[in-house]
Amino acid sequence: MHELSIATAIVERAEETARFHGGRVTAVRVRVGEMAGVVPDALRFSFEVAVEGTALESARLLVEEVPARARCAPCGTGFAVGMPPLLWCPRCDRPAQELVEGRELEVTAIELEEASV
Repeated sequence: MHELSIATAIVERAEETARFHGGRVTAVRVRVGEMAGVVPDALRFSFEVAVEGTALESARLLVEEVPARARCAPCGTGFAVGMPPLLWCPRCDRPAQELVEGRELEVTAIELEEASV
C-alpha cells in the first residue's frame, strides 16, 4: 500500500512546518485527484498510522477529492471522465487529448495552533 509512504511524507512535511513556525499541527489539507492512483480512504487510514507517536498524533487529515476532467481540443468541450475513465468527447465524438484535472496529489494547507508561551 503506497498510501502509507505518501502519508509518512505528509507527516514529515507537516512536522517541518510546525518546527519552522513554532506551532502544533491541528489539520493537514490535501487534494487527491481521481486518477492520481491514490485511494482517499486508504490515505486517511495510513495517515492515522503514520501520526502515531509523533507531534501530529491529534491532527486531522482533510482530503478534497478532485474528479477527473478532460477537454476536447477540436470542440473545446470540458467533461468528467468518470471511473473507469472514458476519454471520449460526448459532444463531437472524438478522443479527448487533454486531462485538465484529476491527477492532483498535493498538500494545500497545514493548519497550526500557535504554541503558548
